[in-house]
Formats: sequence, C-alpha cells, structure tokens
Amino acid sequence: MSTITPSQLLDSLKWRYATKVFDASRHISKDTWSALEQSLVLTPSSFGLQPWKFLVITDKALREKLVPFAWNQRQIADASHLVVMTVRNGYAEADVDANMQRIAEIRGGTSDALLGFKGMIMKTVNGLSQKDLAQWAKCQSYIALGQFMTSAALLGIDTCPMEGFETDKFDEILGLTARGLTTAVLCPAGYRSEDDRYATLPKVRFADADVIEHR
Repeated sequence: MSTITPSQLLDSLKWRYATKVFDASRHISKDTWSALEQSLVLTPSSFGLQPWKFLVITDKALREKLVPFAWNQRQIADASHLVVMTVRNGYAEADVDANMQRIAEIRGGTSDALLGFKGMIMKTVNGLSQKDLAQWAKCQSYIALGQFMTSAALLGIDTCPMEGFETDKFDEILGLTARGLTTAVLCPAGYRSEDDRYATLPKVRFADADVIEHR
C-alpha cells in the first residue's frame, strides 16, 4: 500500500543532502525519532541475520569527545542525534542460532524445524574467513544507512553519512572492542542550519542514461 506519491518521493530525495552544518538548537521530536529507530530495526539483511547494533548517542559530552577522531567534523556534536552503526567483528554459529531462535519465537515452531535453513547459512559462514565476514557485515550496515537516510528525508529530517573517522578511537571510546563490535559508519541526524551553504547547491549527478541501462 503506497502512502506517498512518486513525486513526493522524488521531492524528498532531491531535498536531501549531506548536511555539513546542523542547527544545534533544534532537536528531533520523540515520536519522529522513534519512527527513525524503527526504520533501523526494519532494515533488511542477508539471510535476515542483522549483524549490527546501532548506538544512538545524545550525550553532548561524549559526542564532543568523539569530534577530534571524526576529522573535527562538527556534525558529530551539533546534530540532534548521532547514530553509530556498529557490526560484529566476525560471525559464529552462536550468532546464527540466535537468529533461528528469534524466527521460532516470532513465527512459531522450534529451532529444530529450521535446521535446514541454518545449515545453508552455516555453509556460507564457514566458507568465509573472519576478515571476509567482518567486511560482509560492514557492507550490510550500508543497507541500514540507506534505509535510515531515506526514511529521515521522507520525514523532513536532515542526515549526513560519514566514513571520515578513526575506527580504533571510536571503538575504544565507546567500549566496542570488548563486545566484539566495531564502528562501520556514522550518521548524524537533525536539522540543517541556515548557515549551511551546501543546502542550496544544485545536486550533481550523472545523466539518467549514463547510470541506468534498460535491456
């Protein structure tokens, strides 16, 4: 069931840009933020394994501590919310079992009934090195990033995807390493400042015919 028109979708995507300056005085409402969190929860993933944890950071002091390790980009501190998208450093059978248990809990039945599905997943997991599994998980996090940014745009919320940060420092400050997690990508969210000149610049994209091919 569609709740927006094609033109409304395109208008939202054209309005969206990577916000360089946030208005630190404006904050996302509780209801709107709750919907954005659910957009993260509802993100699709390979095999439905959801190899991530999303840290929502509103603590100003903590965010100021992170700024120097994000190339001093003020979006980290000035946005209403900062989402740190983290993923597991590797993947093990216990992680797959947790997913099987969740499927049984939500859809009914038992984990034993899912042994065939589990076997298919484990064949893939066992066929990859831990390094490759970590890279796979990071790629999955970008699906969440895209869903979050699009959802935000539809709700009139600004975002800025960020890869410019020191992973080791973020992991250390946020206590991720001991939890088997690592920072994959960042996404501050809030409202653009009137002083952000990038807000009015035309988007630069290749022509449709250069990036879309019909067969």
